[in-house]
Amino acid sequence: MDQIDPTVDDLLVEAALLILPAFDENLAWVLGHALVTLAQRDNLGVVINIRTPNRTLFHAATPGSAALNDNWARRKSNAALMFAEASLLVGTRNRAKAQTLADQGLDEADYADHGGAVPICVTGVGMVAVVTVSGLPQREDHAMVVTALRGMAG
Repeated sequence: MDQIDPTVDDLLVEAALLILPAFDENLAWVLGHALVTLAQRDNLGVVINIRTPNRTLFHAATPGSAALNDNWARRKSNAALMFAEASLLVGTRNRAKAQTLADQGLDEADYADHGGAVPICVTGVGMVAVVTVSGLPQREDHAMVVTALRGMAG
């Protein structure tokens, strides 16, 4: 993403381009490894997490990341799982409506509508997991995930 904040429509179009033909535990490792490689290449301290609603498929913390990044990743992925949309899209929509997650009955200790968590969607199935990066400014977290997913989506 450029310096301009994406609109809801921009993020919806982007999401439609990130649908994968398949996804499983082996592909979670491939995706997670691709994100670690991006982080190492650019010397970025981030936490990378790939999870379903009930289990973790991949988790890594690169040098320079902090325990706080784990908590942010958990909160952002919870939001993406709850809304079945990227956390950046959830936050962009909330800001456009001047509302918060708390206004929707969600505890902000457990949910965050900041960028970095993106649903993993499979053709003909829908959302099967979420991939999250935390440690950079929210648009950069989001862009890193999108870069890796684009590589898998073809």
